[in-house]
Amino acid sequence: MIEFDGEATIFAAIGLATLAAALLPRLLGHVPISMPMVFLAAGILTFALVPGLPDPDPIANEALALHLTEVCVIVSLMGAGLALNRRVNLRTWSTTWRLLAITMPLSMLAVGLLGGTALGLGAAGTVLLAAALAPTDPVLASEVQVSEPILQSDTDESDMDVTDDEARFALTSEAGLNDGLAFPFTWAAIAISLVGVAPSAWLGEWFVVDVLWRLTVGVGIGCAVGWMLGKLFFSARAERLGLAERAEGFVALAATFVAYGVAELAEGYGFIAVFVCACTVRAAERSHGYHGVLHKFIEQVERLLTVAVLVLLGGAVARGMFAEIGWAEVGVALAFLLVIRPLAGWIGLTPGKTGTRERLVISFFGVRGVGSLFYIAFALQTGDFAEGERLWAITSLVIVGSIIIHGIAATPVMNFLDTSREKEARRRGGSGSADVASTPV
Repeated sequence: MIEFDGEATIFAAIGLATLAAALLPRLLGHVPISMPMVFLAAGILTFALVPGLPDPDPIANEALALHLTEVCVIVSLMGAGLALNRRVNLRTWSTTWRLLAITMPLSMLAVGLLGGTALGLGAAGTVLLAAALAPTDPVLASEVQVSEPILQSDTDESDMDVTDDEARFALTSEAGLNDGLAFPFTWAAIAISLVGVAPSAWLGEWFVVDVLWRLTVGVGIGCAVGWMLGKLFFSARAERLGLAERAEGFVALAATFVAYGVAELAEGYGFIAVFVCACTVRAAERSHGYHGVLHKFIEQVERLLTVAVLVLLGGAVARGMFAEIGWAEVGVALAFLLVIRPLAGWIGLTPGKTGTRERLVISFFGVRGVGSLFYIAFALQTGDFAEGERLWAITSLVIVGSIIIHGIAATPVMNFLDTSREKEARRRGGSGSADVASTPV
């Protein structure tokens, strides 16, 4: 072991991590190593070699674990919504609706069956594990998601379907919405932990409050706040305020917290509100360069928060989070990442407008990450779960597996998909980016 001054080491580590967060996306752009992999490994090594660092155990630091993951998720949801270039409707978002309505429930059902049989979890723990692993992640999946907003003419509707390729769009929009849609099932797990498994004790109130009311309020407040902010950002009065000219990107952070805070005050789902708010702001005016300013600032904040979460997760792993993990847990984690999500994704997208290669990519890259950690932290603080440590360990194991498997595969797979799409477009005589993006492969 190496002995260091703990406080000085923390400051130095923060500085190095911040510098690395700025440089690594460029340095790792063409190699099969993702930024999350690097920072997870850095956290493991740092906490293994420096014993004087604070304990990163999420159960011992439940408030920090809850609020750090909470802020990280809502910031990433704002970034995901601002990056999407398609108008929201049934046709252009059809792949997203399939993933939410078919793939997500199938994945949860499979996790629930494995949780009760292979892992021996109780009813509340089984439902919570299924809910926590339901959402794909907008935080750790930047390599396979839409990277930035593309400026479009408000009067040109012809390109609305083709500005994002289907795989990146589907994975981004899915992650933006299912982070909030997992919340009703988390509340169901909490209710079971508190009043028992009998439906008569919780089902009615859960459906009215946690499903109907909270979802409706989240969507409604997201639309309202996004509409007001769109007017503020892009109206003639906004031009006089000069927000865009001065590149005031930090107002994207203000938008994030306003949408989230108002929705939570109204007992709605803040995650849903933030993503809907971002999509509404994006739809307010599609040709303005201010969208790029807003997205860039949010992306930078998201990257810093992601570094903190990953380093602490690595530290928890180094300090024994997986000490009680056995082959059953490893088998369930691998089955979930390599069988359940790909199979559920393929079922959800068949038939559909995606080509075979894109369907495979969308099905495989169901990245799990910070959202799952938040749901575990929230449920354990709100409910009464006897298997808290084990639930943390299993969920973290799935996330670490996702970081490694998807991190290694993301760059070569997406490069292959892009190359295949370009070749197909050239074969068909397409020459523009829109032709490339819209060609199913």
